[in-house]
Amino acid sequence: MMRFLPVSLTTILVELADLDETLALFASLENDPVEGIEETVPAARTLMIRFRPEKIDGQALAAELSRRDLTAKIPPSDKLVEIPVHYNGEDLADVATLTGLSVDEVIRRHTESEFTVAFCGFAPGFGYLVGGDPALHVPRRQSPRTRIPAGSVALAGAFSGVYPQNSPGGWQIIGTTPFKMWDIDREPGALFQPGYRVRFLDMDKASGKISLPVSEAKPRKEPSREGSHFEVLAAPMPALFQDLGRFGQTGQGVSASGSLDRGAFNAANRIVGNRHNTPCLELTLGGFSFRAASRTVIGLTGAPCPVTIETAEGRFTAQTYAPIPLEAGDTVTLGQPPKGMRCYLAVRGGFDVEPVLGSFATDTLAVVGPEPVTAGTILPLKTETNEFSSVAIDEVPAFEPPAMDEVVTLDVVLGPRTDWFTQKGIETLTNQLWQVTPQSNRVGIRLAGEVPVERRDSAELPSEGTATGAIQIPHSGQPVLFLADHPLTGGYPVIGAVAEYHLDLAGQIPVNAKIQFRPIEPFADITAKNT
Repeated sequence: MMRFLPVSLTTILVELADLDETLALFASLENDPVEGIEETVPAARTLMIRFRPEKIDGQALAAELSRRDLTAKIPPSDKLVEIPVHYNGEDLADVATLTGLSVDEVIRRHTESEFTVAFCGFAPGFGYLVGGDPALHVPRRQSPRTRIPAGSVALAGAFSGVYPQNSPGGWQIIGTTPFKMWDIDREPGALFQPGYRVRFLDMDKASGKISLPVSEAKPRKEPSREGSHFEVLAAPMPALFQDLGRFGQTGQGVSASGSLDRGAFNAANRIVGNRHNTPCLELTLGGFSFRAASRTVIGLTGAPCPVTIETAEGRFTAQTYAPIPLEAGDTVTLGQPPKGMRCYLAVRGGFDVEPVLGSFATDTLAVVGPEPVTAGTILPLKTETNEFSSVAIDEVPAFEPPAMDEVVTLDVVLGPRTDWFTQKGIETLTNQLWQVTPQSNRVGIRLAGEVPVERRDSAELPSEGTATGAIQIPHSGQPVLFLADHPLTGGYPVIGAVAEYHLDLAGQIPVNAKIQFRPIEPFADITAKNT
């Protein structure tokens, strides 16, 4: 029996009986797509589906999905990946105790199993492997580690996996591999792809040499001072290239990322007459400064940073949300914005930057995208003139960015795991003010409140897809509001998600501001619309 749960205004979560049903539904949608579905994220026993509401609504989508056959089995892939392992993990003895096996027997059962990559998530290249020996099913650690080294081979529940990069985590570490699980210079970047078969080899018993996969670094264009460019003079916070997001890479565990204030990003490009989705620089707070090497036009939007231009004739101030002409040698400096967090810098014609996995978005959690921009960076500019539009001179901010002492009200769609919380916990979320802490970043806004959000129990949630705007509640009861660089899947329950029309506002909330969550309607399952 499928259960359909709200995630946001454009996303639903389909809960199924087990992983086999999840993969069967995923395969069914791959083979026979539903018009309007934008993206699907499979997980342990759920499928998160993002859709276009102008094409299909949640109830009609639920009706279509409920008719799908869930008995189909996905044929095994002919691709076998062998991973050499030093079985020296710090939790190996604990796993032996938990399973009642000897350490040698744990290793033997792990190496004699053939696994299948069920899905990817958590981090780029992190594959959730199934099919191992049931005797090795162990719970996550009671206290997650703040840092697990890249290459750690680990177990949790019915899954095995390999951490592709240094990251926090709660899985039981049984060994390490020298293989690079994620390499942006490799095609594909993830060594594990959904459907691949996987076997682990004990390096301490292997005869002969282990050959490591070698990837050839893609040639990168060195910036030149010869042509049109900006020279960055100061960047207290590294500036990040962004566009509207990197879609279609969820199979490798890569989420969309993209600009946090999409309205301001689009307005910056219109101001200078650029094509839609031309990459801009996202600047956090003030202090960014650069010198222009040639005549051009820039636009600045988002947080209202004071803008100072130093020219050969003197110094003057400029306005955001209006075209700003520059001559060779002019220096632009942004001050601290009195409101908001981020502004967007567009230049007429665009920056001459290379896309990564089809997008210019910089994902700070996954470390995917163009290099961050720091002091001393040379930013080459494009100079083609055949695709320009007229500059826009009537742009205005879509909303007034919040100041650090303000209360910001965000509309929330309750779900998908609202019923994991007590009524008191739900009331705490919606009635209490939540302060934005300094630990906030592009991954998420970390919040602090006097009373934590109360759960019904401490049950473990199998990892499932998470959406931008999701309000995840870890064991502390202090919410984390996921922004664009959030992990693709998560293992803590999500009590609600910020409505899409308030995501730009959420991206501009400064540290020490307070947030009030306002539910749009009561939590309820989505019922299939009869057709």
